[in-house]
Amino acid sequence: MPKSPFVGLPREVAVLVAVAVAVAIGFGVVAPAIPLFARSFGVGSFAAGAVISAFAVMRFASALGGGRLVDAFGERAILAVGIGIVAVSTGLAGLAQSYTQLLILRGLGGIGSAMFTVSAIALLFRVVDSGSRGRASGLFQGGFLIGGLLGPLAGGFLTGVSLRLPFFVYAVSLIAAGSIGVLFLSAAKLRRVHEPGEAGVHEPPEQREEVTSTTLAEAWAQPAYRTAVSVNFAIGWALFGVRMSLVPIFVTDAMGQRAVWIGAGFLCSSVAQASLLLAAGQFVDRRGRRPAMVLGSAVTAVAFVALALSTALPVFLVAMTAIGVGGAFVGTAPGAVVGDIMKGRGGRVVAAFQMASDLGAITGPLAAGWLADNVSFAAAFFMSASVLLAAMVMSLRMPETLRRDDSQPHAEGTA
Repeated sequence: MPKSPFVGLPREVAVLVAVAVAVAIGFGVVAPAIPLFARSFGVGSFAAGAVISAFAVMRFASALGGGRLVDAFGERAILAVGIGIVAVSTGLAGLAQSYTQLLILRGLGGIGSAMFTVSAIALLFRVVDSGSRGRASGLFQGGFLIGGLLGPLAGGFLTGVSLRLPFFVYAVSLIAAGSIGVLFLSAAKLRRVHEPGEAGVHEPPEQREEVTSTTLAEAWAQPAYRTAVSVNFAIGWALFGVRMSLVPIFVTDAMGQRAVWIGAGFLCSSVAQASLLLAAGQFVDRRGRRPAMVLGSAVTAVAFVALALSTALPVFLVAMTAIGVGGAFVGTAPGAVVGDIMKGRGGRVVAAFQMASDLGAITGPLAAGWLADNVSFAAAFFMSASVLLAAMVMSLRMPETLRRDDSQPHAEGTA
């Protein structure tokens, strides 16, 4: 039998991955219904899109506040509260009787999402050591990726039955995720992240709620953290922003292909990324954060250059596959860097890191969309490649943060 990918990791990693799957499935279920439900109140496409934007904008705006709450009250408490806010607001959104109610409730959901994301990532970094952090990050990402692939399949069917039903299903999935977290994370062994060369330790039970934390100023003073934030911005710009917003239009308008090839391209990308996440995590833990960030940024940049230079269908499919390959490496290593530089709680440190990706996902589609409308699709893809290449250059100059003396897996509490 093949070994479990969780072998040698604390059981809390498996719990957090399960929570990620449940949250992502629920989000995928509700995603197809949101614009259609908004339109059912008699509003136009712009207003329907504003419902989606409200979630993203409030998530971005409240991230630092969520980080402060994590530093003040701990990761586990804020994780439970954040999921609870999203669950309640989503359930109430399914009962909304007006567009305004729906808009407000989705904005509240964005606040809860920020609290959950920051606390979950911060907790993940504190339950693993430096030598396991890349693999744990890859598995956590894989949970969201698997959930994101499964959710829309059910979401399309449920939306056909009722526009309100997906909201209730999402709320139930969030309650399940929150229950998993409360039940299995209450006794998590939190790790005091240490200075290079210092032996790794776990907090004894009486110190698990220690308030030692890394401030944002302390983190920003380190070149490695600034590089991780910059790379995460590039990821948000290219992978979460331009890939999601511009590639579908590129396929139909510039390539002249049917919409089915949009799905085929995204499937190639998702399968490649999911297949390599575990290997990428192991690479990050064995070879280092810097090589993975350089490799991932370079491969992804080359893929966007290929999209800029050709409208041939085979080139498109290969490029989308390469984006998935690069994404597996560049998406795993920066988070491991953040975990490496944290000492104790680091809610605001994680929040700023996450905000960089969200900011890229907001600004990337706007800039690339303007270029596509006023110059060309090629110009938009070249700009995305340049953002990734800038991240690669910063990665080349970054000091390595992997601690070789802390590279052994946990002997206690394994999954």
